[in-house]
Amino acid sequence: MRITQRAITQTSLQGLNSNLAALAKLQNQLTAGTTISRPSDSPTGTNTSMLTRRDLASNAQQARNITDGQAVLDATDAALQNMLTQTISVQSLTTQALNGGAMSAESLQAIATQVSGLHDSLLGQANQVVQGRPLFGGVTSGTTAYDASGSYVGVGGAGGVDAPVTRRVSDTETVRVDITGPEAFGADGSGNLFALTKNIAAHAAAGDNSALSDDLGQLTTAISRMSTALADVGTRSARLQTAATANSAAGLTLTSRLSQTEDVDMPKTIMQMQQQQVSYQAALQTTAKVLQPTLLDFLR
Repeated sequence: MRITQRAITQTSLQGLNSNLAALAKLQNQLTAGTTISRPSDSPTGTNTSMLTRRDLASNAQQARNITDGQAVLDATDAALQNMLTQTISVQSLTTQALNGGAMSAESLQAIATQVSGLHDSLLGQANQVVQGRPLFGGVTSGTTAYDASGSYVGVGGAGGVDAPVTRRVSDTETVRVDITGPEAFGADGSGNLFALTKNIAAHAAAGDNSALSDDLGQLTTAISRMSTALADVGTRSARLQTAATANSAAGLTLTSRLSQTEDVDMPKTIMQMQQQQVSYQAALQTTAKVLQPTLLDFLR
């Protein structure tokens, strides 16, 4: 088989172009800092990269959910702590009015005034708004959980059932982040904390010991209910803290996986590029000797 000068030239140029393309690819990787500039660079790596980036996006959203949920639970915990302290003050005042013996009407009125003030404060705290929604309002679209009379205005207050407000904290777990008013303060009626404190103020002013005795029993139940709600909030907060730790660890793992898939190994790539440069230079010198570009070269 006859090897022509043209065949030699074409083969040599193809080899040089291939060598130069490999060198350019290594230079691009060093410049971009990634081994994957287009899917054809590594189909398998591209697929892994896309899946990992999807998981990273999900992990970031879950981190935001955890932060958001923790803010709601922290606000709920603070509100319940303050309200529990005030409710215990109402209990103390009720006991004082009940056991005051021949307490003057003025003294009883003073107690009634204090209880009435605490009632207003409790109702105000129950209507706190966090992140644009009533803290104890469940899924209500309104701006308050209780109306001026102390009646619950959430979905559950209309004979319905409040859907829980949840946050997804992992691929497999959601955590409830709310406590509704009826759960924390009792259902509407005489057992409702706000109706109860209003009644205590009226009964204290009237010196009605029999009614105050009943009120004191209901108040003990209300305090127990609020304590249970506080414990529930604390348990959920602990779950969110655990989820936050797991989310952070998962984020680091995913970031490491993405780095292993995409990032350039600088020392290795630099060495490969240097080797490719040496190979390219050698190929240029060899080709220059093999190729005879002029007629004069054939006459030598």
